[in-house]
Amino acid sequence: MIDSDAQTAVAPSGPSAQENVKPVVVKTVDLTKIYGEKRAVDRLTLELRRGDLFGFIGPNGSGKTTTMRMLATLLQPTWGEAYVCDCSIYTQPKEIRRLIGYMPDFFGVYDDMKVIEYLEFFASAYRIHGPRRRKVCEEMLELVDLSYKRDAFVTSLSRGMTQRLGLARVLLHDPQVLILDEPASGLDPRARIEIRALLKRLREMDKTIMVSSHILPELADICNKVGMIELGKLVVSADVQEVLRRVRERIILWIGVRDDVDGAARSLEGHPAVESLSIRDGRLRVALKSNDADYSELAEILVQAGFRLTLFREEEINLETAFMVLTRGITA
Repeated sequence: MIDSDAQTAVAPSGPSAQENVKPVVVKTVDLTKIYGEKRAVDRLTLELRRGDLFGFIGPNGSGKTTTMRMLATLLQPTWGEAYVCDCSIYTQPKEIRRLIGYMPDFFGVYDDMKVIEYLEFFASAYRIHGPRRRKVCEEMLELVDLSYKRDAFVTSLSRGMTQRLGLARVLLHDPQVLILDEPASGLDPRARIEIRALLKRLREMDKTIMVSSHILPELADICNKVGMIELGKLVVSADVQEVLRRVRERIILWIGVRDDVDGAARSLEGHPAVESLSIRDGRLRVALKSNDADYSELAEILVQAGFRLTLFREEEINLETAFMVLTRGITA
């Protein structure tokens, strides 16, 4: 398990580095929530900067939803502090609600409303009035690609369309921070791809997004930062690539040759960069001694020896592997 003290990377120093560092938008300090004997969230400390797309990963009952509800000022912590755009969840909850868009994993819709009426109702609740209200609603429908459903009844929408409508709703007041609890839950593959593309667009708009999900490969594709939580404790919080780098013990290469894989193996045996070598399914699996090793020479050796390469790639470490390594599989 990674020590919590090592969760936050040290920013580079110097004037130019300081200019490139975006401001902290979400910050928690020892945020804790206790129910009876159970610590749902245990001294969680976290920082998100403007434009971050943060993937919040953990098993059911790990504390993801509880953390999100506290940040959305819907749940009072037992102790600890949290800030959204420098506003405290204790003393400035109304200001925070104007700054965030919170979408729970399941939310109700009004069955007898059309899509455009649904959005206008919530726009009115956000005190968006007059011609601007219709304009904002139309813009949000276009953003989530639901303009063609503007006059359809909400009950006629598929699960994926309903999720996109929920995103349109929380975007009406142009929040700086989005807190999305399992937005891809229960969606078919096409709908998940559409939600993923939408989240990428929102990040390009410089929104700060905190999204929880169990679909780990998709989080790796869209998020620049991830946090893994287990039994209420934040196990790790770092850039995606940093998390993957910490998990990898050594570089593994997969090498394929047109003929004589045994001869290729003999050509690489004893090389100072190679720790171990084996043949699996007609390919060479080469474990290197160091993550910093320059393995380009191995390809040169094989080519010079007359072997024709059909494969030469580094084994990828994905977010699922990192999650399995960094967590113990304990649920509440």
